[in-house]
Amino acid sequence: MSSSSIRSLCQIALFAAILAVLAQISIPMPSGVPITLQTLAVGLCASCLGWKRGGVAVLVYLALGAVGIPVFAQFTGGIAKFVGVTGGFLWGFLPMAILCGAGAALQESAKNKIAGGISCVLLQAVGLLVCHFCGVLQFSILAGRGFWSSALQVSVPYLLKDSISLIVAFFAAKALCKILDHAHISLHPSQTK
Repeated sequence: MSSSSIRSLCQIALFAAILAVLAQISIPMPSGVPITLQTLAVGLCASCLGWKRGGVAVLVYLALGAVGIPVFAQFTGGIAKFVGVTGGFLWGFLPMAILCGAGAALQESAKNKIAGGISCVLLQAVGLLVCHFCGVLQFSILAGRGFWSSALQVSVPYLLKDSISLIVAFFAAKALCKILDHAHISLHPSQTK
């Protein structure tokens, strides 16, 4: 195995661990959907590692939780979390990571930084909406409530916080990558030696 492959695996494991830690910063809510920093962590994974490795980091996090390791909010885990009322949000983290990572990559590689920034914001917004759609859909089915009623309960109150989380994650990732680049440690797979 090459040193760049080992470095990528270590980075994926590190960001899956960061996601597990930030998931524990949680405020329980009456709806059963807690306020957490998971969205921030998913955005950080995607913005730092890109859509492929960021998506794999989120997949590792979800797999750890699925086998019962208590990495989800409030130190929970197990396959039951995926089929519970909040499980749709867990399913939604993967497409959100892929879309946010693609947006960050587009912004990074764009010759026109304004167009790249707009593309990045749009892909992050779509990723967030896909995640919330998955969460609301599963909640509405399992709670036996209408989609819009469920959205008002488990999505709308969180959208502003989640949007800000993705913005903070994007700029934190930029700052982190710049610091690591100065230390000759790159998170970009094309720049690893």
